[in-house]
Amino acid sequence: MRIVLDTNVLVSGILSPHGPPGRILDLAVRGDLHVLYDDRILAEYREVLGRPKFALRPEDVAQVLGQLERTGEAVSASPVSVTLKDEDDLPFLEVSVSGASDALITGNAADLEPVRGSHGARVVSPRELMDEITQPADPSPGPRK
Repeated sequence: MRIVLDTNVLVSGILSPHGPPGRILDLAVRGDLHVLYDDRILAEYREVLGRPKFALRPEDVAQVLGQLERTGEAVSASPVSVTLKDEDDLPFLEVSVSGASDALITGNAADLEPVRGSHGARVVSPRELMDEITQPADPSPGPRK
């Protein structure tokens, strides 16, 4: 599954590894989820994870981001014709659309609701993604009588 991982999910996954964001991060680091990114997203990840309030060791941050880069895919994103409440979220949307992701995972779906225009990206919460991943496949119908 090809996903774009919003920074809030990455931070939550590192700080609280046992909830849905942590499970998603584990799957992404293992390469079971294919994370799409561009330079803007990686720069935001580095900046946010480097903030003193999170007290994360730089070598741990480098290891996680390095693994995401190795197992993920760099995308050359094209601009999308939408206006968002927070324009800082635009790179995530552009990478999702340009990279044809299966989902953009965020804890703040409302921030990705267009104020103007539309984007067609599938935006889901970490819980929604985990529910989707962990649901057993529909059993095939048995023989007819």
